[in-house]
Amino acid sequence: MNNKVISIHDMKKIYIMGVEKVFALNGVSIDINTNEYVALMGPSGSGKSTLMNLLGLLDTPTSGTYLFNDNLVSSMSDSELANLRNKEIGFVFQTFNLLPRLTALENVALPLVYSGIGKKRRLEKAFEVLDSVGLGDRVDHKPNELSGGQRQRVAIARALVNDPSIILADEPTGNLDTKTSIEIMAIFEEIQKKGNTVILVTHEPDIAEHAHRIIRLRDGLLESDEKNENIIMASDPEHHYNQN
Repeated sequence: MNNKVISIHDMKKIYIMGVEKVFALNGVSIDINTNEYVALMGPSGSGKSTLMNLLGLLDTPTSGTYLFNDNLVSSMSDSELANLRNKEIGFVFQTFNLLPRLTALENVALPLVYSGIGKKRRLEKAFEVLDSVGLGDRVDHKPNELSGGQRQRVAIARALVNDPSIILADEPTGNLDTKTSIEIMAIFEEIQKKGNTVILVTHEPDIAEHAHRIIRLRDGLLESDEKNENIIMASDPEHHYNQN
């Protein structure tokens, strides 16, 4: 399928710092198709986090157009944007952002509360998704009873529970060791193979090499946008869900 899930044109994000204008993004145009696996790269201050927030509908651009599944984002109300964000976008963060007093199952079920789904079905769906990332036997554990890699699996399951059309992952392996990072990247491969669009923000070249397309930003501008000819397959499929 080659239909566009994201189309941004001449997007700018300007911050006013006293009398100075800071261009966090300075006219970026990108199309991302359904089921693409894209890495956004760039040094600190390149604009990649700003772009991530704009793509995730967490912020609004100063100018430019953004079409999300053919919906013009600038014409939508706050409640429409919140609804779109909850149903269509799954977020995975470097710091996991799990609620410490809730179990893994309750953390994953949380987004479904806002979708008006009954408690029984919420917990069933949360279990299904946790099981799919290899944590079916950890559902009653709280975050402090899980390893970093397991917490990130919970965060990924939470991002998937609403069946979103895109997964936005912001430095998802930033707090993990190399072995665990490879296992987490294997999960993103599986997610993409099942039909999701995956957009990964990273400053680590070895993590970006897992993506099929690498977009590099510098000083708020698009520096390069290339197909990745050296895709790293994260691990043997039998080891995808190794929990060590």
